[in-house]
Amino acid sequence: MINILIKWLVVSLVILASAYAFSGIMVANFFVAVVAAIFIGLVTAILRPILLILALPITIITLGLFTFVVNALLIMLVAMFVPGFIVANFWWALLLALILSVVNLLK
Repeated sequence: MINILIKWLVVSLVILASAYAFSGIMVANFFVAVVAAIFIGLVTAILRPILLILALPITIITLGLFTFVVNALLIMLVAMFVPGFIVANFWWALLLALILSVVNLLK
């Protein structure tokens, strides 16, 4: 349970830092970043496996790089439902997906 809370806190801080560093990602405050991190975690746990199975052929062809596209689409989906969390376009979502992947790799 503690590990999940720490992961949400780290993802929240990454989202907040990305919002300060990049103009295409906007977060109203830390609470919105926490809510966005929770929603990203839920969407990733529920929808990501389904989407990865559906996109398996293209993922194999691109040697797994299409996974970042799936993650970016999920981030854009979360941005549509969390007020105060704005991702300007797909490329900013892809950048955030790459940053979150690197942070999750380092943990």
